[in-house]
Parts: sequence; structure tokens; C-alpha cells
Amino acid sequence: MQVACFILGLISIVGWAIALIPFLGWLNWIFIPPAVLGLIFGLTGITLSRSSSGIGIAGIVLCLIVIVLGAIRLKIGFGFI
Repeated sequence: MQVACFILGLISIVGWAIALIPFLGWLNWIFIPPAVLGLIFGLTGITLSRSSSGIGIAGIVLCLIVIVLGAIRLKIGFGFI
């Protein structure tokens, strides 16, 4: 589950970087839900496996960055710019 979290985090961070281009801010609506799903996978994976691995923590951090900064970008652009 931690690997899935990391992969979803990578996909989401690349999509978020693309969404920084002017007039593509609406892409945050597409890339925030996989980041939330990755966050759930990462937290579940770390909780279930008694040892926390670096890839799981990296995935959680990536997902949190996308969720927070994507939400801020949507708020600034009124959800579509």
C-alpha cells in the first residue's frame, strides 16, 4: 500500500505542476482526489505494517503537498482558472 501511495503522490505532484500553468488550474480538480486516495493508502499502509518505510512517508508528504497547494490554487483561481 505504501508503494501505491508513492505512485499516486508522484502522479499527483506532476499533475499539480502542470496545473500551475495559467488557465490550467482546473486540472487540480482531477489531481486532488488521487492525492487524497494516496494519503489514505499511505496512512493505512504505515498503520498496518509495524515498521514505517521511507517510501510510505515520502508518498504521504507528496500527497499532502498536492492537497494543500492544490486547494490553495483552486481558492485563488475561484475553482476554474
